[in-house]
Amino acid sequence: MNPGAALIVLAKAPVAGRVKTRCTPPCTPDQAAALATAALVDTLGAAAASSASRLVIALDGAPGAWLPDGFEAIPQCEGSLGERIDHAFRAVGAPALLIGMDTPQVTSEMLDTGLALLRSGTTDSVVGPSADGGFWSLGLARADADVCTEVPMSRDDTHQQLRSSLTRHGLSCAPLPELVDVDDFATARSVAALVPGSRFAATIDSIESALDAAIVRSGR
Repeated sequence: MNPGAALIVLAKAPVAGRVKTRCTPPCTPDQAAALATAALVDTLGAAAASSASRLVIALDGAPGAWLPDGFEAIPQCEGSLGERIDHAFRAVGAPALLIGMDTPQVTSEMLDTGLALLRSGTTDSVVGPSADGGFWSLGLARADADVCTEVPMSRDDTHQQLRSSLTRHGLSCAPLPELVDVDDFATARSVAALVPGSRFAATIDSIESALDAAIVRSGR
């Protein structure tokens, strides 16, 4: 019988002024927090609908009403993003698939593909690249691989650097589909268009309506 595989969502509590700061402007800090909340809720929904044997949120901040039942909350460690990713794998164990909160267009089917690959024993890792050169998902069959600590993050070669790190550690890798990260309001709008009917898309519509109304009131 194949072992189960955990799913880890690496997230920051959606508090105004601490999340989606690259969306301000045009958003207010409260609107940016609402956008982050919607992205997180949609992501957690996809995770909950997946075949993961364990659901974990590695959280910077405190859990809120947005966290559904069935998720175990663990704190992120101090340090760089790479250090926090490696720590999350060690804390949860493996095999595990880790994703962020910036791809609300992710589906349970995409996650199940990564989980199934890890359970199959045919690969040591899985990676989903993001369009900006980073990665939206990383799955590891070994919790102690420590592949991210020295990978430079938030660069256009981060995915390439991660793949190089996996190779240096002697780990085989299977790819997942490329997705667009929500980094700013322009990418938020493009992602919302991919998931009509989602909470994220509804939040974008609400924010755009509020921004349009503000322009009308200002007479511009």
